[in-house]
Amino acid sequence: MTTLKDRPRRLRRTPALRAMLRETQLSPAQFIHPIFVHERDDEQPIQSMPGVSRHSVAGAVEQARQALALGVPSVILFGIPDHKDPLGTQAYADEGIIQRATRAIKAEVPTLTVIADTCLCEYTDHGHCGPLCEVPGQSGGDAWTVDNDPTLELLARTAVSQARAGADVIAPSTMMDGMVGAIRAGLDEAGFAHIPVMSYAVKYASAYYGPFRDAAGSTPSVGNRATYQMDPAGGHREALREARLDVEQGADTLMVKPALAYLDVLKVLRDEFDLPVVAYNVSGEYALIKAAALAGFMDERRTVMETLTSMRRAGADAIITYHALDAARWLREDA
Repeated sequence: MTTLKDRPRRLRRTPALRAMLRETQLSPAQFIHPIFVHERDDEQPIQSMPGVSRHSVAGAVEQARQALALGVPSVILFGIPDHKDPLGTQAYADEGIIQRATRAIKAEVPTLTVIADTCLCEYTDHGHCGPLCEVPGQSGGDAWTVDNDPTLELLARTAVSQARAGADVIAPSTMMDGMVGAIRAGLDEAGFAHIPVMSYAVKYASAYYGPFRDAAGSTPSVGNRATYQMDPAGGHREALREARLDVEQGADTLMVKPALAYLDVLKVLRDEFDLPVVAYNVSGEYALIKAAALAGFMDERRTVMETLTSMRRAGADAIITYHALDAARWLREDA
């Protein structure tokens, strides 16, 4: 009989051994729970995201309570206003939907961390992340793009309004050049130097955002976002450049979005920078697992936990995920 010196299976023999020696750990404290908030009083299920709904302000407060009870300490808010216009004015209105939801959550669940998504796409009538301008000499999808520098002023106004409402973290997601610097300057000038900026530093023009656009009503009516979001075929150099610029402008954390198809990029950022790195497990990634599970093709619980673990293993310090509450429940059951 062959005598083997090295037998890795010895350390996989029991659940206790496997748990004791795991290199990668998942905890509800690492999850950020996204909440869609609309102006209405009802809850509206989102067809393309089974299990996720648009909530009233009161419903958002209840979601916040559930998150904290399950050990999930943070939420990120996405607003869906009744009125949209070319400049997205409801994004920076002091009585805007995110501002009202933030005040309500902080009043009822004060220890919860509220992160405000700072963008204009949910608030503009054309679905882009800022006011539009024509691109000379271009046609088709590239004929219209976001006017970068005027958008910076609106983002700074939005961030200050969100901070004034009680947001603990500002999370700009527009991929405008200079967005972190403009927001940092605006917050500092308004007396919010203590509020951190969680930058969507590396955000791709991805097909995985489809269900989110359904949820937020932010599908572009003209053009596309490829002129400002990153090319999925771009390499690590572009990702590092984008992240480095945000670090230089004062970002407190960096984000990679989407996460699952860009784990290599997440690992590169983790190795290069000493700031916390956040992974966004986006709507399309969520919907794929939900659809497969509902069809009986995959075990939802095992697939979700494996997916989230892969993001932690790649270097994510925190994960924005629509699975947050379910994953927190499952971790509690396994404890």
